[in-house]
Amino acid sequence: MKELLKKLRKYEIQIRKAINSQMQGDFHSIFKGSGLEFDDVRTYQYGDDIRTIDWNVSAKGQGTFVKTFKEEKEQTVFFILDVSASQEIGDDGKQKLDIGKEICGVLALSAAKEGSQVGFVGFSDKKEKYLKPSKGAKHAYELIHSLVHLKPESVKTDLSKAILFTLNTLKRRSVMVFISDFIDEDYFHNLKGMARKHDVVAIRITDKRETRLPKLGIVPVYDKESKKTVWVNTSFGNFRSKVKSNYADKEKELALFAKKHQINFISVDTDEDYVPKLIKLFKIRNKSLKSV
Repeated sequence: MKELLKKLRKYEIQIRKAINSQMQGDFHSIFKGSGLEFDDVRTYQYGDDIRTIDWNVSAKGQGTFVKTFKEEKEQTVFFILDVSASQEIGDDGKQKLDIGKEICGVLALSAAKEGSQVGFVGFSDKKEKYLKPSKGAKHAYELIHSLVHLKPESVKTDLSKAILFTLNTLKRRSVMVFISDFIDEDYFHNLKGMARKHDVVAIRITDKRETRLPKLGIVPVYDKESKKTVWVNTSFGNFRSKVKSNYADKEKELALFAKKHQINFISVDTDEDYVPKLIKLFKIRNKSLKSV
């Protein structure tokens, strides 16, 4: 626990210094835009987010109007962490789940220091751990403690159910940081619904073992989630290239979906330094939120 905290503090300071030097001290704006409340309506202008259109007012036939918002004093940053068995891929201490926990911890510290409320849910195909949003460094450290000691009961994945739980739990517009490998089906509809209501950041965790399969002939492959073993011929034809191509197609599909629905998206591999990617993400958010 102490070693992890030391590592997270180091990364958080590293990120903060980079952001503050490159953004003239505007670090707080990476979480800006989350805690908003309705203020008024105005005429639609080119470039406005279509999600802010007030359809009830616009339907009166006097033109198209968008809702305007004002910042609330307290903002909420909520973390959704996929803790299913598919996250247990990678070297010891650097599995997808380990990296996901680290990123969650780093961002929780950052958000807490900016005065935001921080909340968390660890999800498999059910709620494994939930922390109600609250403020302060003490709460952020409680979140990290929960991450360290979290031991999922289920091995399965249900991203759609995780999204529904969050939507039913958080009514006020928040920053949703969704950390997963996003290896699941039929969750786009609910993710779209989340993006309409909240400010969503999707962080995909990957591991090269999932695509760089060696030629080993016929080998048993064990699926931790289904608990079934199947035999595959890794040397047969274009088996490995198909696996890699399918994986790339899934990531491209997710990236395009995120862009269409104004979701900030990055992909992080277990063997790379994720700090530069987080800094880049914050710079993008800083720029986009300033233009709102």
